Amino acid sequence: MTITDLPALNATLNAISALCLTLGYIFIRRRDRVNHQRAMLTALGTSAVFLVSYVTYHANVGSKPFPGQGPVRLVYLTILVTHIVLAAVIVPMALVTATRGLKGRLDRHVPLARWTLPLWMYVSVTGVVIYVMLYKLY
Repeated sequence: MTITDLPALNATLNAISALCLTLGYIFIRRRDRVNHQRAMLTALGTSAVFLVSYVTYHANVGSKPFPGQGPVRLVYLTILVTHIVLAAVIVPMALVTATRGLKGRLDRHVPLARWTLPLWMYVSVTGVVIYVMLYKLY
């Protein structure tokens, strides 16, 4: 694996996180706390590996400008800006949500998790969308 492989790895890690988040949601709806916890901690770990890979790539390569023009550029930039802002927000939210869950503070975990899950899902899915738009469309 080389540094140029990291964007594809990052997209894969984002997709795995989204899958784990979906499974975690399904498990908790079924009241399966053990598998919910496993899925959510796997999503957290996968996201942590993503963050290390992302920083490594951008520290070595820098940014890649979006080559598209016209309306697709506006769509890309809208997705990118919302992704970046929410990615910064989701890191502490996910850590606090996980900590509260692990400590059994469900009275504080559940209300925060109701916000954390959709935002984290958005960040994970848009990470894959950004990869496709930036590296596969042009």
